[in-house]
Amino acid sequence: MLEKKSEQPFLTAVEELRKRARRHLNEGAVTKSYVGNIQETIALLQNVVATEIVCVLRYTMNAISATGISSESVRAEFQKHAFEEQQHVIMAAERINQLGGIPNLDPEGLLARSATQYIEGKNLIEMIKENLIAERIVIEHYLELIRYFGDNDPTTRSMLEKILAEEEDHADDMHDLLTAHEGQPMLQ
Repeated sequence: MLEKKSEQPFLTAVEELRKRARRHLNEGAVTKSYVGNIQETIALLQNVVATEIVCVLRYTMNAISATGISSESVRAEFQKHAFEEQQHVIMAAERINQLGGIPNLDPEGLLARSATQYIEGKNLIEMIKENLIAERIVIEHYLELIRYFGDNDPTTRSMLEKILAEEEDHADDMHDLLTAHEGQPMLQ
């Protein structure tokens, strides 16, 4: 005996969706079904933008100033991370724009808005350590944001999950470099 599929009453009729889409064109990507707090989301994403810009600047400076016998491979890793952090800036800024906000790229107050600090490090080992510290801060911060957005804003949550995966990869890369240059594993 075949079971009859249950009707899904929570789905809005397509005709109603079409009417709403036409009536609310001026609201852009934000629809009636968005249940998050738009202004709070924009404010949190402004901090993500600032954090990622600080990371771009730190990795870029490290790529330029890294010296030493084995600095070429580390320099290349710093450059790669700087590029990926720049992509994170763009993703977060575009999400702010989708929500009707204006991304804050003003350098004034950048460090106050950032979760991470701008500490360059005096030598290769210090640079790697400072980047690992920054990545660990970002990982914890983004995990909190992902939990905060939950089902209220799946688009922002999904974006942050993608960024988080890359940040975890960056932390792993920094840990591997630190282990290689100090000659001892930090993880058990």
